[in-house]
Amino acid sequence: MTPIVQGFLLGKQAAYHRREPIMPIQQILTGGKVPVKIYTDDIDPKALVQLSNMAQLPFVHGHVVAMPDVHVGIGATVGAVIPTKGAIIPAAVGVDIGCGMNAVRLSLKAGQLPDNLRPLRHVVEAAVPVGFDMHLEGHGALASTVRALSGGLDHIVKRHPGILKMQKNVERSWMRQLGTLGGGNHFIELCLDENQDVWVMLHSGSRGIGNIIGRYFIELARKDMGKHLANLPDRDLAYLREGAEHFDDYVDAVHWAQDYAMTNRREMMRLILEALARQLPPFTATKEAINCHHNYVAVEHHFGEELFVTRKGAIRAGAGDLGIIPGSMGAKSYIVRGKGEPESFCSCSHGAGRRMSRGQAKKKFDPQDLIAQTAGVECRKDAGVLDEIPGAYKDIDAVMANQSDLVEVVHTLKQVMCVKG
Repeated sequence: MTPIVQGFLLGKQAAYHRREPIMPIQQILTGGKVPVKIYTDDIDPKALVQLSNMAQLPFVHGHVVAMPDVHVGIGATVGAVIPTKGAIIPAAVGVDIGCGMNAVRLSLKAGQLPDNLRPLRHVVEAAVPVGFDMHLEGHGALASTVRALSGGLDHIVKRHPGILKMQKNVERSWMRQLGTLGGGNHFIELCLDENQDVWVMLHSGSRGIGNIIGRYFIELARKDMGKHLANLPDRDLAYLREGAEHFDDYVDAVHWAQDYAMTNRREMMRLILEALARQLPPFTATKEAINCHHNYVAVEHHFGEELFVTRKGAIRAGAGDLGIIPGSMGAKSYIVRGKGEPESFCSCSHGAGRRMSRGQAKKKFDPQDLIAQTAGVECRKDAGVLDEIPGAYKDIDAVMANQSDLVEVVHTLKQVMCVKG
């Protein structure tokens, strides 16, 4: 698609500039209140429209950033960094609040793993509920962990009792979902690095309670905007202004959900390591790479200003920060160290990024394609996970090349076992 056509798609006021192929910024969109700086040439026109819409909002500060794994999302583009002053867009944070990654290196070598990893996969699947499954009452997360989270949620639902009406038995299910994987693109993997060291890596978020909190405040933001909602380029960009009635409540709720998500990953990792310890030679966890969010909002200082930085499908990559950038199942993943690049608001991609929707993937591929593309990986290879086939994702090597100024690679991981919901 030519720049002229792309500029047309972005509206009469938008302009489109293609840079020469000098890393890292590949394209710049102008015409909004702020520019959009894009770290890839591989971007869907619909994502360009979403980014242009975001750049028109009056409280977006400096510029919007699109990561190399950028693709269309609900409300806001996945793979976007949105700095704002005095307001937050709940739909930009999303409904899987605090979704992110955790990775731990073990003291085991590849040669200490069994030749057949299928029994090991089943052991992990038995220890960590996947999909819509939950732990039995009284099992799963430690009681002390549940108590630490209970007070914060009680405060939130006391002010917003409607949250409890959005799902049956939510006051109990959030406890039973602590230490569970969920579905979609969430996963648990056993990987080997360049030294043949064994790693455990997982991807999950705030489960059902985070989804409820996200949907509740997205709708509340729309209601609070009233007739002004019609002035937005997209109703999913409804925002909460700092100082408005529900702003502080949302900040409290989103921070609680982010804490829940991090705790969920920590509890899952504990359960996985306990399960593996019963099957493998004695080992210790030698290094936790990071337990990081990639759907979240935080207060940060950039360019001399205190801002709300929303990362929707992006991770923080400040100078020295360790992060995890996974590829699709069957591809490589990376442990990285941030370089603190100011133009990216100290951010990098959160993965490979989808190149086709789940529906498109199911139409294009069949289980035989999945078997071929996940050769050498012990994982499900049935139609139920066909939408997660590697061919539905961008090339992780190209994504990494486009952000060489944002991160340096510390370890390269290759999956040998993958658990999906």
